Amino acid sequence: MALNLEQHPCFNDKARHTFGRVHLPVAPRCNIKCNFCNRKFDCVNESRPGVSSGILTSKQAMIYLDEVMKKKSNISVVGIAGPGDPFANPDETMETIRLVREKYPEMLLCLASNGLNIGPYLDELKELAVSHVTITINAVDPAVGERIYAWVRANKHVYHVKSGFKMLLEKQLAAVNGLKERGITTKINTIIIPGINDEHVEAVAKTISDLGADIHNCVAYYPNEGSAFEDLPEPSADMMKQVRRVAGKYMPLMHHCTRCRADAVGLLGETPDTGLMKTLQACEQLSPNDLPSDLPAYNINRPNVAVATLEGVLVNQHLGQAQRLAIYGMQEGNIHLLETRETPVEGTGANRWLAMAEMLSDCGTLLVSGIGETPKTQLSEYGLQIFEVEGLIDEALEALLSGKGLAHLKKQDIGPCSGSCGGNAMGCG
Repeated sequence: MALNLEQHPCFNDKARHTFGRVHLPVAPRCNIKCNFCNRKFDCVNESRPGVSSGILTSKQAMIYLDEVMKKKSNISVVGIAGPGDPFANPDETMETIRLVREKYPEMLLCLASNGLNIGPYLDELKELAVSHVTITINAVDPAVGERIYAWVRANKHVYHVKSGFKMLLEKQLAAVNGLKERGITTKINTIIIPGINDEHVEAVAKTISDLGADIHNCVAYYPNEGSAFEDLPEPSADMMKQVRRVAGKYMPLMHHCTRCRADAVGLLGETPDTGLMKTLQACEQLSPNDLPSDLPAYNINRPNVAVATLEGVLVNQHLGQAQRLAIYGMQEGNIHLLETRETPVEGTGANRWLAMAEMLSDCGTLLVSGIGETPKTQLSEYGLQIFEVEGLIDEALEALLSGKGLAHLKKQDIGPCSGSCGGNAMGCG
């Protein structure tokens, strides 16, 4: 397999005016919470990590990639950079990488990760000739790192930042070491957050230099509305110049980063192609019957629908108050109630929604009369489409199956949860 490693526009400044990249947004979930992050899957007016105009399955991603290659002949790199973390979605990520390598054997393959869960996949990344990996390391000192992150999720548990950051850092450093042992070109991204880690970059640069990383990208923090750090200012040009001067004593630097979207396509800095954005959104709507049968599938089929209901007739219960969910699915061409499932116990915070996501791993849709922002965000990250509706279950299911949509059943917006809830939108957990 002949791969020209010099054609990666992010790792080689000379290549960025000639060669483009395409990011396939197949990884919606994330396993850490950064205080500077507010991921939006559908914002078409922003260019920053964590933003995508759609989420694709691996098969949909291959259809989209084929269309990109027809329109842009200069694509040299296929990457996966979210909008969550590739290895919080390892099945989707690895299946997509396998499919791309099989169909486009000379394509450079690239991944961007926080490093928490990449370790178990390093050997397979090497076998698939993934040539470039970016690991984001924002701190190597707990006193700094604990200000940057809110929690870390691993081993089916959500860890408080004190223990979570220690785990994250250990995994990140091991990831860089493991990547370099396997000959994979490794870039380190560090988000420069004024007053938080701008004076800590020298320690980061020295650490990654000792590990043998290839290039360091100091990325200016971008204030995101809705994040914990939304009121912090963007670093000044002078601050970034000073940070890069210090980091440059230890590492070669990337100076041309454009803070790419998770669905970026084309040359770095190129105006987003609205036509391809629409193509991506069209691919997102493709059903399994629309996709080629010769593409191998991973276990992502989630045909069932979960419903929060008091009596089994109406969608009429707030998720936080539901002690059980009704599960509907197809049998012999008709939709039936398959079973009811007890919901995880209240009072466990974020772990309740992690447990619920696992409980609903065969469900692609959740119908509720109300839901808090925290569970809505976390369950959405695990691939659930959530609809707040009112009315007959049968009518809602028929509308879903027919493709008519649920607009006529949409619940009237009377607050963050519902009129009968009285909660604060934090999930009743």
